[in-house]
Amino acid sequence: MFTPSYRLSWHLALLFIIISTSLGEALSNHSISAVLVFGDSTVDSGNNNYIGTLLKANFPPYGIDFVNHVPTGRFTNGRLVTDFVASYIGIKDYVPPYLDPTLSLEEMMTGVCFASAGSGYDPFTAQISSVIPVQKQLEYFKEYKIKLVNSIGEERTKSLINNAAFLISAGTNDFVVNYYGIPYRRKIYNITGYQQFILQHQKQFIQGLINEGARLIALVGLPPMGCLPIVITLTSGVTFTRRACFESLNSLAFDYNQKLQNEIKAMQTDDGPMIVYFDIHQPLINIIQNPSQFGECNQPSITCLLFSPHGSPRLKNPTNELV
Repeated sequence: MFTPSYRLSWHLALLFIIISTSLGEALSNHSISAVLVFGDSTVDSGNNNYIGTLLKANFPPYGIDFVNHVPTGRFTNGRLVTDFVASYIGIKDYVPPYLDPTLSLEEMMTGVCFASAGSGYDPFTAQISSVIPVQKQLEYFKEYKIKLVNSIGEERTKSLINNAAFLISAGTNDFVVNYYGIPYRRKIYNITGYQQFILQHQKQFIQGLINEGARLIALVGLPPMGCLPIVITLTSGVTFTRRACFESLNSLAFDYNQKLQNEIKAMQTDDGPMIVYFDIHQPLINIIQNPSQFGECNQPSITCLLFSPHGSPRLKNPTNELV
């Protein structure tokens, strides 16, 4: 089974560059009150620490570059892209997990993370690993609003939510872990049908946020899923040679992203919420095809990025090659 720990480390780095810069431009005429995060391991800041799942990141080497080298439950060596975004737009340096029982009112008012590693839009995806489905994340958000109303009143809460930035990153687990990892959904849907199934659930989730007051939503598309190291390992005939991306999964992600963008356009209205789509598929393909241009490795070929069977290579100088 594929797990969220098998992520591309540079996926997060690039997400920061794309989202932080683009979001900064998109929000130039907005005063952001809080950052609210939903999704999977790409943005989970530690909610899985507080639930009964094996998918946790509260042990080394996670957190090796975090403050005091402490693993926090983030599936990365340091901060998540959402932490960088919150810092970039001047909210705070770290977006804490909503399930942290020590959360202060101030922390809640500037934003929290509802994401859960291993989750997806398909409810069955979260069941596989006993994590928090996005539908439950929406319920937690409603609970969060009630807590704010009880503390700061209904009007201030409404203003805070209306001016918050909602960041969403999910979907990879639905295809890689669920559809292709377990035969259950494949017995019900062909891949086109499953794409529509996920799109429908994604639209329902977005509409649920809008119904609760969301006015600014940043939505991350699917990455080139066929280039995840674990996918390459399981689809390559020989583990340490002839490693290459699984192109059919990359094409699937590209196709899904096109459909998602069309759905977003259909949801947009002149006086409705702003839904901003961020493409990470093509930028990551560019890195994979031209790794030396991005300082990712010393070798001139793609093997420097893909030769590690179950992970990603370290940057040559991680202290100065990110941000």
